[in-house]
Amino acid sequence: MRAYERLIEYAKVHTASIDDGTATPSTQRQFDLARKLERELIDLGARDVFVDEHCYVYAKLPATPGLEDKPCVGFLAHLDTIPDFSGENVKPRVVENYDGGDVVLGDSGRVLSPAAFPHLKELVGKTLVVTDGTTVLGADDKAGVAAIMTAAEELLRGELPHGPVAIGFCPDEEVGHGAELMDLKRFGAALAYTLDGVGPGEIEYENFNAAAAKVTFHGFNVHPGSAKDTMVNASLLAMRFNAMLPDGDTPRDTEGYEGFFHLTDMEGSVETAALHYIIRDHDAAAFEQRKQTMRHIAALLNARYGAGTVELELKEQYRNMAEAIKQHFDVVEKAMDAMRATGVEPRAVPIRGGTDGAQLTYRGLPCPNLPTGSYAHHGPYEHAVAEYMDWCVALIKDILKQFAA
Repeated sequence: MRAYERLIEYAKVHTASIDDGTATPSTQRQFDLARKLERELIDLGARDVFVDEHCYVYAKLPATPGLEDKPCVGFLAHLDTIPDFSGENVKPRVVENYDGGDVVLGDSGRVLSPAAFPHLKELVGKTLVVTDGTTVLGADDKAGVAAIMTAAEELLRGELPHGPVAIGFCPDEEVGHGAELMDLKRFGAALAYTLDGVGPGEIEYENFNAAAAKVTFHGFNVHPGSAKDTMVNASLLAMRFNAMLPDGDTPRDTEGYEGFFHLTDMEGSVETAALHYIIRDHDAAAFEQRKQTMRHIAALLNARYGAGTVELELKEQYRNMAEAIKQHFDVVEKAMDAMRATGVEPRAVPIRGGTDGAQLTYRGLPCPNLPTGSYAHHGPYEHAVAEYMDWCVALIKDILKQFAA
């Protein structure tokens, strides 16, 4: 079975996580895919297959005889899809021999277009997997899951000599928990790679420092006819707070290593209001300054309107793994050599987000990020390229060749 065929099968399993969950996994439905993968791994002949109480899937592929002393290489992907856009009743569609033009996404009124996604011009003749425009595809990260499972099937058929291999699938990556509770001893890898990226050739070992912010505004509501010097409108305060942030430091206006403040949602009335942000920056000092900027604005508004008018809650999410990866840079170099062996020139790309690899790296398991062959994640325009997913499978095998040499 090709990787894109597995993606279509996995995409139909609803696995969306939820924000503010009280347990891991945040949704029990993630076990549906975990158990499916458990059965499949057992049927393929993997060893030590196990799903724990937190929905982490573990498996081992034994080394080819004579290569047992090689380092155990791990490959990981996450089970969940985003909570912010539907991942239920996904109806994948295959577009064969793509002509480079617009792809109408079902009856949704949405169109996958090169005008919005210029990379589509490079996919002429390829096989695309798209949505019907009403859900995500779930290629983030079921394309990664599918590539790992397809590579495992081929390795277990004895097609390639290799050292020991560890496979892991994690819940709740999309809500910031990810590999937090993964049992690294059970996983057993000396080094690892997440497959949670985009197109061929990209390797990622630098990611954002990340925090979430909730800003709550407490107003004072009186009759507007007698509100002079008395009313405090919480919604207007929220607007003022946002206006005091640096203009242009938003996702729309930044790229590469540039950080941002991202207002994700809001609610409000005269009496009370709240703004929810995510804060991102690759540079650690700049990241700290962004958090300090929010503290400073809150303090200014409290000084003017009274202590406790503005409450700021900051929650750390993950850190840039670059410094830790640089202590084990061979894990990056081996992957780059493997890409070259497949005929693709590697390029290091900063992640404008995070992966399970960031958490794992800081827990002592160096873990850069590899492509999945999919694009436009987190929305109805998400799509995967069958031939690029095949390349991801080949990359896994070539990485193992590098470590078995």
